[in-house]
Amino acid sequence: MKLSAVIITFNEEKNIERCLKSLQGIADEILVIDSYSTDKTEEICRNFDIRFIQHRFEGHIEQKNYALSLASNDYVLSLDADEALSEELFQNINAIKSQNTPADAYSFNRLTNYCGKWIKHSGWYPDVKIRLWQKKSGCWGGTNPHDKVIMQPNTKIIHLKGDLLHFSYYSISDHIKQIERFTTIGAIQEKQKGRQISFCSVIMKSKWKFVRDYVFKLGFLDGKAGYQVCKLSSWATYIKYAKLRELNQ
Repeated sequence: MKLSAVIITFNEEKNIERCLKSLQGIADEILVIDSYSTDKTEEICRNFDIRFIQHRFEGHIEQKNYALSLASNDYVLSLDADEALSEELFQNINAIKSQNTPADAYSFNRLTNYCGKWIKHSGWYPDVKIRLWQKKSGCWGGTNPHDKVIMQPNTKIIHLKGDLLHFSYYSISDHIKQIERFTTIGAIQEKQKGRQISFCSVIMKSKWKFVRDYVFKLGFLDGKAGYQVCKLSSWATYIKYAKLRELNQ
């Protein structure tokens, strides 16, 4: 198996070095598609043996499929700039590279670090993702900004042990800024699909989001960070649908 690692970036100077280092020794090609970063992202990337290409950002799904189209090898490992391979996942991916009959795709768990704490409940773990697949058998789809890999019917998918480490937010203010960006994108996407929602439904959806993640998905076991995650996730649900109502009006 020859493996191309693809990453999209925009102002990721905090994260990109860690991501690229985790791919050393496993990727036969590393391709970074950058949306014209204004920080040190490009400078850091140039210190590695990679292909660095700048391309105007048209959406998470569109940008990732553009990166996919440029990959030279049949198999693609797609990471976000704020992600990195754990040692166990690195070893397991390395093991399958030598197999004569690899699967069409591989999934693995994503473990998120939130303000310095690993979140192991709260609806954020195991957060299974397909991130390694045969290029001709799948592509990016879903709804922006929540993209996902869509595989063709009857493809063979194997789950690998080991975590994809996700370094999400360094502060609560980072989380709030992301909520503002993503809820706007999400509301626009819902409006384009013709979605209508009542104010009562907005309230109920946001309240249920907190109860589900904090109680039924054991967010309370993540302590203070778990409460913060569940509370802000609930708030994000409210804001997205409130923005949708505003757009519809």
